Amino acid sequence: MALRQMLSAAEAYLEEAGAQRTVLPVIQPADPFLDMAGEDLRRRIFLTESETGQALCLRPEFTIPVCLQHLAQFKEKRDPVLRPEIAERNDGPPEPIRYGLCAQVFRQHRDGDSEFFQAGIEDLGTEDWIAADARALADAMGLVARLRGTDAGLRATLGDQAVFAAILDALGLPDGWQMRLLRAFGQPEALANALNVLSGREAPAVTQDERVAGLLAAGDDDALLVHIEASMAHSGISPGAGRRPEEIVARLKERAALAATRLPDDALAALETFIALRVPLAEAGRALTAFEAEAGINVTERIELFAARIEAIRLAGIDLGAITYDAAFGRPLDYYTGLVFEIGIEGLAKPLASGGRYDRLLTLLGADRTIPGVGFVAWLDRIEALEAASE
Repeated sequence: MALRQMLSAAEAYLEEAGAQRTVLPVIQPADPFLDMAGEDLRRRIFLTESETGQALCLRPEFTIPVCLQHLAQFKEKRDPVLRPEIAERNDGPPEPIRYGLCAQVFRQHRDGDSEFFQAGIEDLGTEDWIAADARALADAMGLVARLRGTDAGLRATLGDQAVFAAILDALGLPDGWQMRLLRAFGQPEALANALNVLSGREAPAVTQDERVAGLLAAGDDDALLVHIEASMAHSGISPGAGRRPEEIVARLKERAALAATRLPDDALAALETFIALRVPLAEAGRALTAFEAEAGINVTERIELFAARIEAIRLAGIDLGAITYDAAFGRPLDYYTGLVFEIGIEGLAKPLASGGRYDRLLTLLGADRTIPGVGFVAWLDRIEALEAASE
């Protein structure tokens, strides 16, 4: 199927799935991506700025722009000046909306490709998150199967950051370490490095800059900020091109504090056992219950919710045998909070579709209440290349 045909087929599938066709501006405000998207995406964003100096970028993904547009539209609907008839009403959260997207995203890649076609659905406001998670996974697998013309060979890997967070809390890790490990979730090298430091097997490397190390040891935040700003200016790094100096100082202080923490041997062993857990999804509930008993912790409520989602996935018509639960699996975007998944073909390095849940994102973007969200995208260029190679 040629790319143009694939775009038409994807749009038809999204419409059949009940998603509202949505068009997003190519030029987006850069700050939300720099603040919330994760290090991997930050490095690959095409940055520019407006005439007024506002940091802008080419749209690198769909989730943040959809959330911003959703909030802007909802704010307008509730504005008592524009809509005086609702001035005395509390409309509550917006109605659930499933946004259907089919367009290009722009990311820098070493191989030179920088424009990619994606199609997907962002589900905002659905309170029944178990059903919404199952539907997102089912739609993602269904879209890939539709574009390939078959579901043969499709495999999914599923993780859950909420389960990981519950276990970190139950093991009694300090808040700072919980945050660091959650940021490393889904990044095997970063997670391994963090555990090595926690265990004392590896000396923590807070910084290689002796001046920074001295200022951290002295607790001189003001001088440290001045030093970071001067270093960035000397290197020609714009404060808008990544983390701001204040953020860098905060991260350095956090890393220095965490470097002094050690995890008890039994808690470390439990954490390493959990991370190594990889089983067929149908067996995941039993495996988590067995782990809970062995570790001597209580995460029963989270395991029961996980099991309920497995049943919802089965009821959605998905073959559980095609899904693997990987306890350490995540995706390199900071805004995920629960379910994360990738869909691909065994032996193929890159996924054909990916997605997850991001319940805190809309609050971080300015919502005055929690608005649940889950979504996915399929990589149309990859599917096209796969089909072309098989002909």
